[in-house]
Amino acid sequence: MTEALRLWIDRTPSPIGELLIVADLEGRLRAIHWAEEESSMHAMLRRQYGEHVLAATRDPGGLTSTLTAYFEGALEVLDGMPIELAGTPFQRSVWVALRSIPCGTTLSYGALAQRIGRPSAVRAVGLANGANPIPVVVPCHRVVGSNGTLTGYGGGLERKRWLLAHEGALRNQPVLAL
Repeated sequence: MTEALRLWIDRTPSPIGELLIVADLEGRLRAIHWAEEESSMHAMLRRQYGEHVLAATRDPGGLTSTLTAYFEGALEVLDGMPIELAGTPFQRSVWVALRSIPCGTTLSYGALAQRIGRPSAVRAVGLANGANPIPVVVPCHRVVGSNGTLTGYGGGLERKRWLLAHEGALRNQPVLAL
């Protein structure tokens, strides 16, 4: 029998709702979820990691402090956060590409599909974007519709709008092209 994966969990307020932060024992971020969707977070962790045990702790690996700094305006701090991603190779390729979208900008789903070398996989890119286990840090909120409209966000469009405004991406900023 395989030993259950041990993970840390912390809770922290943010301007757009309480966040659940899940890290491994090495201090790498494994998941972020909004507190009101805690049950879906547990289901996602089971799908990605199988049996796991969550133990409450404060500021695992300094991740909570880093996220707090982001919400207080230090936008660049997310870039260096250590993360560990599960998922399929395709999903991971999308999530890695998401981290390359500069803060304060947006990219369309089609442009993201082109960026990973799969221009016809726009729908699959959208599904991978929606399955992102580390929103905010893996910035799926920076992906918008081809006409610049805000579409889909697991935390709701109001949170997406807030995050983009916080990062300065809503100042009549066009969607980034390749």
